Amino acid sequence: MFNALVVNKDEDGKTHAEVTRIGLDDLPHGEVTVAVEYSTVNYKDGLCIGPGGGLVRKYPHVPGIDFAGTVESSDDARYKAGDKVVLTGWRVGEAHWGGYSQKARVNADWLVPLPDGLDTRQAMAVGTAGLTAMLSVMALEDHGIKSGPVLVCGAAGGVGSVATAILASLGHEVAAVTGRPEMADYLKSLGATQIVARDEINETVKRPLEGETWGGCIDAVGGAMLARVLGQMQYGASVAAVGLAGGAGLPATVIPFLLRGVNLLGIDSVLQPYDNRLRAWARIAKDLPMDKLEAMVQPAKLTDLPRLGGEILKGQVKGRVVVDVNA
Repeated sequence: MFNALVVNKDEDGKTHAEVTRIGLDDLPHGEVTVAVEYSTVNYKDGLCIGPGGGLVRKYPHVPGIDFAGTVESSDDARYKAGDKVVLTGWRVGEAHWGGYSQKARVNADWLVPLPDGLDTRQAMAVGTAGLTAMLSVMALEDHGIKSGPVLVCGAAGGVGSVATAILASLGHEVAAVTGRPEMADYLKSLGATQIVARDEINETVKRPLEGETWGGCIDAVGGAMLARVLGQMQYGASVAAVGLAGGAGLPATVIPFLLRGVNLLGIDSVLQPYDNRLRAWARIAKDLPMDKLEAMVQPAKLTDLPRLGGEILKGQVKGRVVVDVNA
């Protein structure tokens, strides 16, 4: 028997999450059983833990959309007992039981070997948010980052924090957008050279184009902020869109695309091909400063997750939560 955060739904349709003892026979089907060491907290996890159940369709359920640990047993030749592995995406933690458990059983195709240079704790300090940040940086590079500042919208969150640290490490000037003035010192410690108040940029303007300010952008906010940013991009620059904390609507025009050749790049981490996952994790191990990563970390235990799930939905979580599932 081992511990897991289990979400159940009562007869009134309300959900509740608590740490519960479960056994191997309770785990879903999969080729590989992993002794989980660390997980983390993402926006999707908050939705799954919260009172509405969010993305969960079948109960009882174990959330946790990513985890890192050691293979305990495997029916797939690619993995053997003792291998260190990472899992992100594939609707694990949503449709399939996830990482908020001391053991997990998953399909082998969903795993990636832990890259050299990272341990399991560091891998979850990176997590889905950090992988998404690296995929965003790679997409900007593939389309050519222009000279001048690279804007990071939602910079104090998980994706934004890692993106800021990576971009700064690669030598880019980073302008960090945040709605929390108290985060300025934190963002500067990650390498941001300019702090942009959210209120300065979080509104729709009548002009479809403004001054050419940003050489690239990673946006985790969407909505009116993304619409405004599109009109401020340099000619031929790109925006990597990774989130919708500011809403799913886009009150924009096509003018930035037609007159400035701006690229809007959608970033998905859930169904990323295996080879690109390997490429991204290798880049993370190489280009993300480990001291900056450590500065983002907020440690947590399974029993902290109901509280943290609510806090991340309210935008109250800074940096990266690392959940020690065995603590």
